[in-house]
Amino acid sequence: MQKDDPRLALSRRLRALREEHWRDRRITQHQLAQALGGAKPLAVPLISGWESATNPKVPAMRWIEQYAAVFATTRSFEGPLPHLIAAAEMTSEERRGMDELRQELTQLRNDAMRAQYEVGSPSGPAARSFSGSGTAVAGEGQMTRSIQSGPWRFGEGQVITLVCAQLPPELRAKQIYADPDDPDYIALYTYTDLDALVELYGHLRAANPLSRVDIRLAHELTPDVYSSHLVSLGGIDWNMTTRSVLRDLRLPVRQVANWGGVEDDDVYFEVEDEDRRKSQHRPIFEKSPDGRNILLYDVALFARAVNPFNRERTVTICNGMYGRGTYGVVRALTDPRFRVRNTQYLSERFGGSESYCVLTRIPVVDSATLTPDWMSPDSRLFEWAAP
Repeated sequence: MQKDDPRLALSRRLRALREEHWRDRRITQHQLAQALGGAKPLAVPLISGWESATNPKVPAMRWIEQYAAVFATTRSFEGPLPHLIAAAEMTSEERRGMDELRQELTQLRNDAMRAQYEVGSPSGPAARSFSGSGTAVAGEGQMTRSIQSGPWRFGEGQVITLVCAQLPPELRAKQIYADPDDPDYIALYTYTDLDALVELYGHLRAANPLSRVDIRLAHELTPDVYSSHLVSLGGIDWNMTTRSVLRDLRLPVRQVANWGGVEDDDVYFEVEDEDRRKSQHRPIFEKSPDGRNILLYDVALFARAVNPFNRERTVTICNGMYGRGTYGVVRALTDPRFRVRNTQYLSERFGGSESYCVLTRIPVVDSATLTPDWMSPDSRLFEWAAP
């Protein structure tokens, strides 16, 4: 890494804040981790990564804001434990210092994020280290970098497992080539969410050329599969992996699937906010001239977390109320027109979080499933990150 790399400029400034901001006080990484994390202190290696002189990681924007607050006043490190001082409790001089420091660090971070995009650095579970301009990607090199970055890029040589449900027997019976005894039997015809599966499988292979990408049915998973990078497609009704992972992760999102035929379906996602208030988000239909229900907007969940069965791996859920939603939420991070800025949004909003989720609206126009733009607040129905 060159000495003038903007990422090094940011890391040097963060280290200087900790060691030199006050003449009579040198803050340790442990103290800073406590001040930033509060009741759940950050891991000290995370601070070390941000200050690294060889391969620095770029903090999410929320940590930049907290750095500015922490170093706005020495009172952050007074008392039994280091802690954040609320802006309302600061003096006017402290607030002015916080604003100036936030502005400086934000500019350094923006420069670092642009540099990171230029070299196409791979990111971790929450897309901690990726950003982009949101403009169209041009050129073979840039296209490759945009694929081999972001949430779908994992460590080299690591196994990635795509999990789908199998169609129930009554639906398989309607498929011409889903009968194993048929000479033209096609195994994939028995899988659900084929659009999403094909889309994501190709992207994962391109983003992880040195890794193995497997496709498995939910009811056939072995213990080894659960400890890989696990990606579950589809809802709780047919995909038991989605059902069990959602239960284990304890996200503030619940899928309710009371199917009774499209006319009588009562299906929605229920979410609980920080004040424990619950709300429901349902797909939107309109009546066609011949009386059919036409889907206008589906609702879908993207969730990423540390794998509860292997903390060195991740688990991801892409789950719509209908197949349209599952396909659309997959496209959010594979569509070359949107994946850069959607990844940027995840990085800025959730960078550093071990688990997070976005509930998103998926438009359907003239039978075409459109890709959501997470930079637009209208496309995001609910979002959450672990404290």
